[in-house]
Amino acid sequence: MSASLRSVDGQDEATILREIQSALRDLRFGAVEITVHNAQVVQIERKEKFRLQNPSQKSS
Repeated sequence: MSASLRSVDGQDEATILREIQSALRDLRFGAVEITVHNAQVVQIERKEKFRLQNPSQKSS
């Protein structure tokens, strides 16, 4: 299955892909959600989680 991205508000496919890459950059724990409406990417949402380790479970 293949998909193509259409321009949204003057943004081309390369711009949309750069935005997705930017949302993924340095993400360790979390999710990137891409919302599509009428076959167009309309929103890219990044949800990041920070994991805190218990001091007794610290790895060396």
